Amino acid sequence: MYLNNLIKNNKKKIRVGRGIGSGKGKTSSRGHKGQKSRSGVAIKSFEGGQMPLYRRLPKRGFKSLNDDKTAILNLSKIQNIINKTKNNIKSTLDLKILKEKKLVNKKSLKLKILGTGEIKKNIEISAHFASKQALSKIEKAGGKINIVKK
Repeated sequence: MYLNNLIKNNKKKIRVGRGIGSGKGKTSSRGHKGQKSRSGVAIKSFEGGQMPLYRRLPKRGFKSLNDDKTAILNLSKIQNIINKTKNNIKSTLDLKILKEKKLVNKKSLKLKILGTGEIKKNIEISAHFASKQALSKIEKAGGKINIVKK
């Protein structure tokens, strides 16, 4: 048991709205009429006429309505995927395989290959987009890239 529970609190809770004789009857200390006298009313984010916090802060950011949900992979990331033995990717790499292995987000609809890093293994990749750098590096390593039209 906590120490707070052992302390005797001799103050009796004032029960409002229990008749005139109680001293807190009729309007139950809420005054007369108006929004605040009603039950279930809270004036949220109202700061007494002061400019509310949500209006004081600057607007930031932008959420595009047509976010294309493209998964982006660099060559360095692809090399890491190949190197890890648990992934056991033999020769082909595409969005479906990456989703199954949980290497890209399952909401991704397209795959884009970018050329940062190096790739050593010859691998066949099917993607929706690829940069010129990525194309040249994959072909130099002896691999092949198929651009999927969708």
